[in-house]
Amino acid sequence: MSRPLQRLPILTVLLLLGLSAVLSYLQGADAEDGELPRPAPEFTHPSADAWINSEPLRLADLRGQVVLLDFWTFDCWNCYRSFPWLKELAHNLEDKPFTMVGVHSPEFAHERLRENVVAKVKEFDLHHPVMMDNDFSYWNAMGNRYWPSFYLIDQEGRIQARFFGETHAGDRNARAIEAKILELLH
Repeated sequence: MSRPLQRLPILTVLLLLGLSAVLSYLQGADAEDGELPRPAPEFTHPSADAWINSEPLRLADLRGQVVLLDFWTFDCWNCYRSFPWLKELAHNLEDKPFTMVGVHSPEFAHERLRENVVAKVKEFDLHHPVMMDNDFSYWNAMGNRYWPSFYLIDQEGRIQARFFGETHAGDRNARAIEAKILELLH
């Protein structure tokens, strides 16, 4: 048997493992994050200087609303390319018990500076509350690992769904998130 044919089964296994990982990512499946639903952890930054566009929030303040958490950082192009969809979603649901909260978890040192985050929030024309999570305490409490990530919290404060990756109006991720929001609102 020639060498290329001997490697074929190994390449096939590697290809299948890679495909499985990609499909899990696209479906938002991540077994290590635990089963859903589960109670959402309380916001970890109660000081006013950690919040932009809002006074410090507590999850109890948001009871009775469906909450979309958006984990992002301002140098992440996948994050900011999702903002047009997020703004459209907020506009479409403005008359519903729905709230969006951004969680800015920085990748680089310059993304930890409040004035830089405030400038980017203004540049991106974001009006929803944004919590600065410079120490990754909320990121870790949620078991998050990706930018951008979107978590849906129901009206009783339980995490009901999580989604990962750049999202645009009408794409598969957007349709799934929007369908879940509508389900939670009813």
